[in-house]
Amino acid sequence: MRHTEGPLCSVDLGARTADTSDIDHILESYLGGRGVATKLVHDSVPFDADPLGPENRLVLAAGPMQQSRMSFTGRVNLTGVSPLTNGIVSSNAGGFLSRHLVGTGYSAIEFTGEADELLAVHVRPDGVEFEPVPELDGAEVPAVTEYAEEEWGLDAEQLICIGPAGENLVRFACVMTTESRAFGRGGLGAVMGAKNLKVVTFAGDAAPGVELEFPSETMDVHRNAATSDHTMKRQGTNAGADYANSVEALPTRYFTERQFDGIEGINGDAVESKKYKKGTCSQCAFACKLPTRDEESGIETEGPEYETSMAFGSNCDVDDVVAVMKSNELCDRLGLDTISAGDTIAAYLMAEDEFGNVDLIHELVEQIGYREGVGDLLAEGTHRVADELGVTDWTVKGMEFPAHDGRHLHGQGLSFATSNRGADHMYASFYAIEYPYVHKSKAMPPNGFDGKPQRLVEKENHNAVLDSGVVCKFSRDFIDEELLGLLFDTTYDHLQDIGERIVTLERHFNNQRGFDRSDDVLPFDIPGFPHALSKYYEIRGWSEDGVVPESAVDGVSGAAPADD
Repeated sequence: MRHTEGPLCSVDLGARTADTSDIDHILESYLGGRGVATKLVHDSVPFDADPLGPENRLVLAAGPMQQSRMSFTGRVNLTGVSPLTNGIVSSNAGGFLSRHLVGTGYSAIEFTGEADELLAVHVRPDGVEFEPVPELDGAEVPAVTEYAEEEWGLDAEQLICIGPAGENLVRFACVMTTESRAFGRGGLGAVMGAKNLKVVTFAGDAAPGVELEFPSETMDVHRNAATSDHTMKRQGTNAGADYANSVEALPTRYFTERQFDGIEGINGDAVESKKYKKGTCSQCAFACKLPTRDEESGIETEGPEYETSMAFGSNCDVDDVVAVMKSNELCDRLGLDTISAGDTIAAYLMAEDEFGNVDLIHELVEQIGYREGVGDLLAEGTHRVADELGVTDWTVKGMEFPAHDGRHLHGQGLSFATSNRGADHMYASFYAIEYPYVHKSKAMPPNGFDGKPQRLVEKENHNAVLDSGVVCKFSRDFIDEELLGLLFDTTYDHLQDIGERIVTLERHFNNQRGFDRSDDVLPFDIPGFPHALSKYYEIRGWSEDGVVPESAVDGVSGAAPADD
């Protein structure tokens, strides 16, 4: 099986030491990326660790595909214990970091402990350096990038960093890279902030220890991505906004409605009208990113993508794409997850009867990032403030909802509940099956649960493999199951087994932190949901309470099964 190669680099921020260790047995079992990071966190972080304490770890890992030149491979995974959900969370970001990370020669880099002053950590093929950076205290993301260029001669794509939100321990703070790309969900930026880790740089020119060879089909994928006339190449994920709105799957006015009458102001056409050049990730010819600019206001950002257009658009009752662009730009500067930030602000707007107040929205974003005024309350996230605001708690496991409303897309609703990350649409991407965005032979009707628990298990496993690869989920029109097996030099059934192990370890870790069926709940009812959830547990081999048996964990802790 083709998997990531290289040692683990363990960085202790408190002791300011860095050691390397051989983790070949883990790489052989878990590919790389999310799989390897999940295994490391599961086995090394105490089950009762405080997410903002020194025992939590952040594990940054690429996958084997980052050694290829194939499109859809410019991504990196980050894993730790979430201060938002209190469970394990993995997030991945695009941009141009991945090849710089691989160039250091490490398969994964983990950060543990807690520094006694604000630090920059420089990761090089020949070791790790620690540098106090008190002058970056409170610096916004562009300022960190500018500092890296002036002081270290490094580009934005060679670093990860946090903005003020991370330093101020906002529970949905992001880790940023390439200035506008985010490890977005789950608040791992706050974990960096708690560790006093402001920025990590990568200057890796060394070839990895083992050069991986890839089949010629990788160039076919690259060629097809370059020549495809896909609407996402023009409008990003906003290409589906009008359709989601038409089928009543677009959360509106803090989830009280599912259609937005101002959709034309924030849809794909609106975003495309502000796009001024192509944007992409490392090695990717698909180029679905959205560099946007408004000449009149001077606002320039990347996006908004569909989820941001929902959170700061329809859910806040804002029908002006420029206003949403401004919210997006503020979040990137401060280092905030746009989904959690937008939804939490929408909850506040509902409580204060201020829907559509753009000036207030932008003021609240800054107050959250700096924990000033009411922003200090909202920085805790919707789950922790809903009662005080007097609104419904629209979260799962403490994570705010994205778009793709589960009241219409029932399989996606089930997916929100079962996801070990909480309400995250990318954990299984089940919405693509129900809209559908896939071939009709693979589509399922949006309502009902017939056949969906089994399909959900397969999709969760599949996406765990993509996150371990690391392969972008928007490759679904270009990489089928057979080709995925070929890329990793194994069978698709074997990849499903790997995905199963990853999801099981995540669930077991969360179980040990107190998670069970009572956390797999939705803030709305779907007929047949309890039975579908039980069926999902049965297929997984978990208890009726959603708990992984210890025998199942024993079965995933050893070496990988044979490829056949």
